[in-house]
Amino acid sequence: MPGFIRQIATDDLRGAARTILEANILGGSCARVCPVEVLCAGRCVFHHEGLPPIAIGRLQRHATDAAERAGWRFFEPGPPTGRRVALVGAGPASLACAHELRRSGHEAVIYEKRALPGGLNTTGVAPYKIDAATAVAEAARVVGQMGVEVRAGVDVGVDVTWQELLDGHDALFLGLGLGDDSRLGIEGEHRRGVYGGLQLIERWKTGGDDALDGVERALVVGGGNTALDVVRELLALGVPDVTLVYRRAAADMPGYRHEWEHAVQEGAKGAFGLRPVRLVGANGRVAGLACVGTAPDPDDPRGRRLLDLPGSGTVLSAQLVVVATGQAGQEQLLTGLPGVELERGRPVVDAWQQTSNPKVFAGGDLANGGKEVVNAVAEGRTAAAAIDAYLSEEGS
Repeated sequence: MPGFIRQIATDDLRGAARTILEANILGGSCARVCPVEVLCAGRCVFHHEGLPPIAIGRLQRHATDAAERAGWRFFEPGPPTGRRVALVGAGPASLACAHELRRSGHEAVIYEKRALPGGLNTTGVAPYKIDAATAVAEAARVVGQMGVEVRAGVDVGVDVTWQELLDGHDALFLGLGLGDDSRLGIEGEHRRGVYGGLQLIERWKTGGDDALDGVERALVVGGGNTALDVVRELLALGVPDVTLVYRRAAADMPGYRHEWEHAVQEGAKGAFGLRPVRLVGANGRVAGLACVGTAPDPDDPRGRRLLDLPGSGTVLSAQLVVVATGQAGQEQLLTGLPGVELERGRPVVDAWQQTSNPKVFAGGDLANGGKEVVNAVAEGRTAAAAIDAYLSEEGS
């Protein structure tokens, strides 16, 4: 990164943009959604001198946004090899993989279930971080400049089988992400006014914001980054009373601490040590969430097992309840893929993102369980290099 900062300092903005995109073709999106507070800026050496860190994310956005506006083109497809690779899912991992495959001269065909490309950048990251139009435009730049074919509205397992993809292509990359929002498995989840975290974010980003009509109080269940995204977006959209409900203490939340601190500054409340047991309401609509208090089991040396506290039941009232406790896996879909070993619903991959089926590679959230955009991009690039090597070996 110091290289591109020096280029910006010497007014070589074009060179800086190329340096960034050479390392990360989705540099603009990454700069918007990645937690710079705990990554690049958070580890800046200036902290040791009591100085503000270099605003690496903002500088990266400045350079890549300039490249987008000017339409600068830095990369071209390589000479055609006659090899054809299928990529499932049009998120960051597949886009990065397809970009590198095209630079090597291979055809890349992305199969995407939704109408728009971009993966969670388009549908699953809160609008206050990145709007859908920006994510789609960046994906379109990669696809358009490199000649990547995108077949939208294709549901693998319904519209095309795994075997058809394997038979019709020389290699297969799995970048389809994780599944739908996890459920709590409690009474009342069918009520109106109950949403999954990603489900609600997708509604916001695709124009369906009527879910907030008449909402004065909202509850968000979960302690991860999606839950924190939903809390902050609800506050930004004007919901006056937003409470995060988490079964453990605030310090135990897996979400980034700085995101929760910002949420509190913006007006968020916390209800910690509560386990949801039932969604209550009337006439089919949610009116609140019944919970019991919890405490760590003193007999559990790891401190992970929780006990319900007798007599601690309470009901939190709300007109909107958002369940953001994670995503389901893709095990049911992947079991139909020949020769691919699964572990906890995820394909097992080696250091080169290759699965137990040598023709199949995987990256992004599907393989790593849910990390940052930069991880997905890196895994897509690694897989592309491995696929190129695999195709070269197969052709020799």
